[in-house]
Amino acid sequence: MVGFHFVFDLNFLGIYRIQVYSGWPEWFAYSIGTIFLLLVGVSLTISYRRAKEKLDAHKLKWKYLKRGLQIFSFGLVITAVTMVYPGKGFVQFGILHCIGLSIIAAYVLLPCRWWNLVLGILIVIIGIIVAQFTYPFPWLAWLGLVPVGFYSIDYFPILPWFGVVLIGVFAGNVLYPNHMNALRKKDAKSSQPVRFGSYLGRHSLVIYLLHQPIIFALLYPIASSV
Repeated sequence: MVGFHFVFDLNFLGIYRIQVYSGWPEWFAYSIGTIFLLLVGVSLTISYRRAKEKLDAHKLKWKYLKRGLQIFSFGLVITAVTMVYPGKGFVQFGILHCIGLSIIAAYVLLPCRWWNLVLGILIVIIGIIVAQFTYPFPWLAWLGLVPVGFYSIDYFPILPWFGVVLIGVFAGNVLYPNHMNALRKKDAKSSQPVRFGSYLGRHSLVIYLLHQPIIFALLYPIASSV
């Protein structure tokens, strides 16, 4: 994600021209988004099973409603900022919007296993189909019905991306029953790469919110001199 945004900023600022919306950069971006949202689903199952041991039903429901609204709110902040700059192509429904709504919508399905796989695949298929067309109204762009002339620098609509989250929930329930790794019995937490990866995972939201302004601030002086 950080690597793609670095390349995106190089192009956006005119430092190094590269077509980021076609060819390998486009597929790279989609693969990053897919992995990101799969891991959201996996993480939800681990978090849910841990929280279920400590919280009653009301507090458990409120926990995920609050978390979803919080992340969706961060998405709204990004929308507001990008409306100011760059303005054109501002983030209308980016990955944080998608994650926020997905956390809320997936809550009732977190205990399920196969239903998540079936519904996830179905939502992905529907999303791919509806993306083949454009629509004369803008109010369902968040769902995946792309209006005529639509452009956003970050766009992850519910169709198909909520389906990817549900597939991640399925994978999490298979791989981490009772929030424990079902495949790996040996404790690898002492491994330096694993510890570093775990640290990044625990702070992924902070990294997501801060990395782009940092990259932009570092590259902007170079762009000004080009």
